[in-house]
Amino acid sequence: MGTMKIDKAEIETLAALLRAEDLGEIEVEEGGSRIRVVARAPVSAPVATTPAPGLLPPAPMVECPGAPPPAGAVLSPMVGTAYLQPEPDAPPFVKPGDTVAAGDTLLIVEAMKVMNQIKADRAGVVGDILVADGQPVEFGEPLLVITSGAA
Repeated sequence: MGTMKIDKAEIETLAALLRAEDLGEIEVEEGGSRIRVVARAPVSAPVATTPAPGLLPPAPMVECPGAPPPAGAVLSPMVGTAYLQPEPDAPPFVKPGDTVAAGDTLLIVEAMKVMNQIKADRAGVVGDILVADGQPVEFGEPLLVITSGAA
């Protein structure tokens, strides 16, 4: 896999177009390189804060086109912004090692200013959380993993 040179001027042009057209995000792909620029979340939306004591931020996910999602992955049902907690000062909905029941809220995906609760489709134990609070997510992107084993 080759390295990609970041064209700051192109990013600035895309950001200006994003603002001028009042878009939530814009993405261009050319020659195997992809650039996505996302508008900032509105002031009323939750804002990423420092992690709670004892919690480390999740490792960045490496995007591999065509790679299957991890076993037990909960996938994003929409394009939007993931939030791990109901509001900035609240604890996260779940953390690795938590036991969840089918129907429990795992996180929120904001799409078009609507906060959509993402619920567990099955009971199990929360494994890896694959997104960071406030991270833009794509349709079908793995958000977290629920395993069937005990913690």
